[in-house]
Parts: sequence; structure tokens; C-alpha cells
Amino acid sequence: MKFTLSWLKEHLDTIATVDGLADKLTMIGLEVEGIEDLTRDFAPFRIAHVVSAEPHPNADRLRVCMVDAGDGDPVQVVCGAPNARAGMKGVFAPAGTHVPGTGVDLKKGVIRGVESNGMLLSERELGLSDDHDGIVDLPDDAPVGTPYADYAGLDDPVIDIAVTPNRPDALGVSGVARDLAAAGEGKAIEHPVEPVKGEGACPVTVTLDFGDTEPLCPAFGLRLVRGVRNGPSPEWLQRRLRSVGLRPINALVDITNFITYDRCRPLHVFDAAKVSGNLVVRRARDGEEILALDGKTYTLDPEICVIADDRGIESLAGIMGGEESGCTEETVDVLIESALWEPLNIAHTGRRLGVQSDARHRFERGVDPAFMIPGLELATRMVLDLCGGTPSEIFVAGEVPQPATVIDFPVAEVKRLSGIDPSVSDVTRILEDLGFACKPHRTEGSVVVSVPTWRPDVAIKADLVEEVVRIIGVDRVPVTPLRRSPGSQRPVLTTLQTRTRGAKRALAARGMVEAVTWSFISARQAEAFGGGKPELILANPIAADMSDMRPSLLPGLIAAAQRNADRGFDDLAVFEVGQVYRGDGPTEQDTAAAGLRRGTAGVSGGGRHWSGKAGPVSTFDAKADAFALLESLGLSTDKVQVTADAPAWFHPGRSGAIRQGPKTVIGAFGEIHPRVLEELDVSGPLVGFEIILEAIPVPKARATKTRPPLALSDLQPVRRDFAFVLDRAVEAAAVLRAAQGADRKLIAGVSVFDRFESAALGADKKSLAIEVTLQPTEKTLTDEEIDATAGKIVAAVEKATGGTLRA
Repeated sequence: MKFTLSWLKEHLDTIATVDGLADKLTMIGLEVEGIEDLTRDFAPFRIAHVVSAEPHPNADRLRVCMVDAGDGDPVQVVCGAPNARAGMKGVFAPAGTHVPGTGVDLKKGVIRGVESNGMLLSERELGLSDDHDGIVDLPDDAPVGTPYADYAGLDDPVIDIAVTPNRPDALGVSGVARDLAAAGEGKAIEHPVEPVKGEGACPVTVTLDFGDTEPLCPAFGLRLVRGVRNGPSPEWLQRRLRSVGLRPINALVDITNFITYDRCRPLHVFDAAKVSGNLVVRRARDGEEILALDGKTYTLDPEICVIADDRGIESLAGIMGGEESGCTEETVDVLIESALWEPLNIAHTGRRLGVQSDARHRFERGVDPAFMIPGLELATRMVLDLCGGTPSEIFVAGEVPQPATVIDFPVAEVKRLSGIDPSVSDVTRILEDLGFACKPHRTEGSVVVSVPTWRPDVAIKADLVEEVVRIIGVDRVPVTPLRRSPGSQRPVLTTLQTRTRGAKRALAARGMVEAVTWSFISARQAEAFGGGKPELILANPIAADMSDMRPSLLPGLIAAAQRNADRGFDDLAVFEVGQVYRGDGPTEQDTAAAGLRRGTAGVSGGGRHWSGKAGPVSTFDAKADAFALLESLGLSTDKVQVTADAPAWFHPGRSGAIRQGPKTVIGAFGEIHPRVLEELDVSGPLVGFEIILEAIPVPKARATKTRPPLALSDLQPVRRDFAFVLDRAVEAAAVLRAAQGADRKLIAGVSVFDRFESAALGADKKSLAIEVTLQPTEKTLTDEEIDATAGKIVAAVEKATGGTLRA
């Protein structure tokens, strides 16, 4: 929301500076996003007299002008504007200045062999409009040498504030002034609207026709003004509109735009000669179209509210008028509309059609219903003052709602919720200055507060506390430490929250960089990673390549790795902890931790070095990352199994699924499948993993939180090697599990140290060698006991795998 200082002062009698007002606006919740001061930007630009304008000797369309900017010594300027001529007054920018409209810093130069020492500026080069047909042509009485900003009234700072969606009243300058007055920055200036007496009934009537469906327009006001003279609006009005970024069009349209910003009352004007019959406010029919004022044609449906006449649709209700009934300089009779619209429907329509307008911005937040008729009266008065004409009476269809929210407000609520302790009189004064009506309550220390019609966001006592606190100042809220309960504190984080934080720390400690990617990915990426379900397709995606909710974190990380590689960062290790989606049900969203390594970015580092180049990342790097994560989250990797049934986006034979038991799949790791990389147009190889944090079993609560004593045996461990001839399809994990289970009390560890294949072993056979560590705890093992345990190991492996001990 933009407005100038002078505009604000028409509603606020104040002596405050711009900086002071900006600080106060931010303090009361209307954050100032910027202040434009053209006086500073336009300081070098002067009104100049073109003494002479001769044809350029080497270019047909250029002129060599001698320009007097009030310094007494004319300077030479080469100008290509068609309206440059001797005797005119224009705006001169000397060499060394910055041109705001083009972003160019002027320098002395030579154009086609002729020296040029500055520039005569157009409105576009000044940044005032898009007009670039010629340089600014000022009246003959424009004083030479005067700063152009002073002459054109551009010495008026423009304040830009951010208005939150719950404050539609602050989308009008009058509403901003009301808040500042309540905050002690001056006195609000009232501008009561006097009714305009009409002559005769309005010949055009309005019907609200919604049948059995929910009405989308509570009330609609219309008035005809005959005999107007439409043309350019006066300079003061054009200047106001330009200051907030609006382009002046003609007096009738400029009036409605002015009232939209001044009073937060959007209006619309129809050329009465272009309206056929009476108006009907209804739902659009399937397939109906309208050519809107933005030059685009929109196809409509029954969810959209429109204003129609006997010929068809004339306006998108509450959003934008139609081109066919728009007002031009030939307009003689004008219909002025002031209506109320259902805010949610306006928001849905604007999003569905992709239309942004000042009217939509206000109606979807909720405008003041009580100002519907006064807004029409104000527009009528301005039309009569600027365009003349004869008004009719106002025709009103429907009934203007009269919202009446009354709150019994104990003033002690302010102290309870904020710590500030104002008096009843202070609270009453603040609320009344904001437009609330207050009267004493039968209970001492309470007031009965009637909420004004322009504040639809105030409904409960806490809302009134917010109003009081923001006007008094949030800097007055006392700083109070949180009370600490007696005794030791219990953990407040859930298991998932603890795991999320722990996963981030563990992966960062392994040299990986955290990434935050979009939860939306393209349909192609979603399908490549097991997604693409219809229920996960967004109804209104922000971009074509963000159409689906992600089924995995890996697509985002792969895309991030490729973007880095495209910029020369080939060796990259990244991770992310975030949500993934299996469906749209409440239990079909999981939290995953995923990591990705590319190039030579292994755990011990990557890149080239004089001592030797690091090798490319492999599946075992991804496995190491996944297992390190599980260990950090309290799950011993001795209790998980790795199987070869990893998801299809991993390379078969170079990947694995991590399970705890036959049914619980915790995650997977491995090399990304080349087919997937080709589908996503990504260069590889890439290795990664993904762990579902919710799938990790919650450890059983121990009777005590004290750690058990460290148990170390002082007896020498015994290591024995075994080699088994197995079918090639037998997994090493099966051998390890069988050997470990032969004697869990004595066997401390089992690992694979060799794999051998040869035709001598037989077709489709392999040899797998394992090392078994026996750790006695009570006495040294005898040879007989060692041999007995070895026999158990051989028997267990042969039974589980069908293999035989290799001779």
C-alpha cells in the first residue's frame, strides 16, 4: 500500500517528519517497506531552455541542441526526440548524473562525430510513466534553472507499507491516518460524505439472481449520471495516482481508482450507452467468456460471480470490468457501481483466473459494508465536480448487512496477556480513537466495546488486547523470564523432533552440507521415484515443474547436485531432513533423512591432491552414511539386515534395502540407477541413501537411565577363519547371521574378508570366507571347546545356506 506524505496529511493533521511517521507505522503493525524521496533522486535535473536545435550533420533523425539550464553558458546536447525544437522548455540531465528510468549513468560522449554533454529527458527516462514518444515538453512559463522535482510537485515522499491480510481498513489512506492519530502522531481529519440529491429514478435496475445457490452479492448500489464530460483528470489527481504506481486513464476511471486508495472503497463505472437493458448479478454459465479491461479473454464457470446485461457479461464481479462497457473520452452517460461481494468467492475467482487487481485485493479481505452507499455518494460528488452532469437517485438491490459485534471487555485482560497495565480511561481513549464505541460495563474495570464495521478481524477480547498493545507500543511489553518449574525438567521434544535434530547433526558431522529443497517436484521426477499419484498432484502449482508432492527427498538433492556441477562444483555431499508423501491421508506423510554424494566427495574428502586423487564415491559410502545415521539415532546396525530388494530408482546389485525383520523397511542406499539419471537429464554416477525416521523402532524404556557398567574381558579373544562353498545367489548377510547365531554368548563378531569364484568350484558357485571372533568371559577356552564352537558354526551355516565347508 503506497501513499504520499501530502495525501496522508489530507486525513491527518500532523507535524511529524517522514522518518518519525515511518517508525510509528512499523511500531503499530503497518510495517514500512520503503520510502521513495524523488527530491533526492531528481536533484540534478533542472528545467532548461532549448536555445537552438539544428539538424545533426551525420544523422537524419538527430538534432544538435544548445541547452540553457540556468547557468548562463548553454551546453551542447545531441537529442533524437522528434519533438525537440528551438524555444521549448524541457528537463535537462547534465553529464555525470544517473537516469532513474533507464539505470544509465550519463557521461560526456561523442554521437556520430558530435560532442554531447548531457541529455533532455522523457517521462520514461525520469521513471514517471511509460511515455517515450518524446522529451518532456513544459509550458513556456516554466522557470529555467528551477529543480524539476520542485516544479512538478515531486518533492512529496512516497511511503510504502506492508498490510497484513487481517487489516483491510489499512488499504485506504484514511484508515492509515486513523491508526496514526490513535498512536499520538496527530489528529484525524474527518471528511463526512454529504448525500447528492438525484433527479429521478435510475433507469437501469439491478437484479441479484443466484437461484437456490449461495448468494455471492449481499447488496448492489447503482446510479446514473447524465451529460458528463470525460477527459483527462486534473493534474493533482494524476499526480496522486502516479505516486502510487497507477497510470492515469481518464477522469471517470481515475476517480474510482482514487477512492479505492483513499477510502478503501473499490468502485466501477460503466458507459451507460454500452449497457443493454438492466443488470443482473449472477453466477457465470459454463463456457461464457469476457474480454476484460486488461485485454485478456477469460473463460468462466458457475463458481464465478459476474455482472451481466441483456447481451452478456459486462464485468467480473469485484475484480475487473469488461472492455466492451468501459468508459472512454466519448462517454456521455455513466453508471457508477458500488457493491459488496463475498470475500472467499472473490479470492477463489482471482486465483482460478490468475487476475490481480486493486479491487480484488480489497474485496477478498473484506471492505466496510457501511461505506457502500457513502462511497457511491462520494464518487458522484467527484464526478459532478470534475466532469459535470446530472445524477439520478441511487438504486439499491439487496440489503446492506449491518454487522454488530459487541464485546464485554475486562481491561485486566491487557495486563494478563501482555504485561502492560493501562488504566480504563487509557484503554477507552485508544479504542475510541480507533473507531470503537465504548461505554461503561456494569462490572467495574470493564467496558462494553462495539466493533466498527471496517474491522472484520476483531471478534474476541484478545483482539482488543492486540489493538491496545500495538497503539501503546510493543516496546512497552515488559521483558519477563520464563518461570522454571521446581525439580528436574522433563524433555519437551517428541521422539521425531529429537531424531530430526540428531539426524542433521550426525550428517553434518560427516562433512555433508544441508540443503532445503522444494516439497514440490515435476511429474517426471515424481514418477521416477515411485510417486505421481493423482491425489498428490497440486490443483494450483506455482510452476509447471512443481506439480507433484515429492515421494522422496532424493529428486531434490539430485537436482541440486546437478545445478552445482553445472557451475563447476563436481564434488558435492549434501543431505536433507524433511517430509515425503505417500498419499494425502493424515498418516501418509513421513519424515525422511536423505544424503547424496557426487564425484569424489567421500567421507574422508574429495578432489585432487599431490598425494593422490580421491576415488569416486561408491555404494559403500552411501551405506556407511546410512549406518552412521542409524547408530547416531540409537539403532545398533547389528540388529538390521541388508537385502537386495532396494527401490527401482537404485542400481540393482549396487544397492540395498535396510530392514529390521522381514516386514519393517527402514530405508535404502545405493547408486542411483542410470536410467533414472537419464530420465532426469543428470550426469552421474551418484550414490545416496534415504531413511524414514518414523520407521526406526522406538527403544524400550529402561528401568533406569543410568548407563550400565562397561564390561571388558581380560581374557584373550580367539579368531578362527572359515570358507564356505555356496550358491552364487546366497547373500553374505545370510552367512553372517547364521554364524552369529551359532553361539550368541561366545561369538563377539563375524565379518567377511574374502570372496572367490572359479570354475573349479562348480557352476554358479562361489567361496565366501569369514572371520569369527570368540570372546570368553569366564575362563580361557580349551582346544576342545573351540573345536566344538567351530562345529556349531559350520552346522549353522550349512543349515541356513546349503553351503559346505571348503576343504
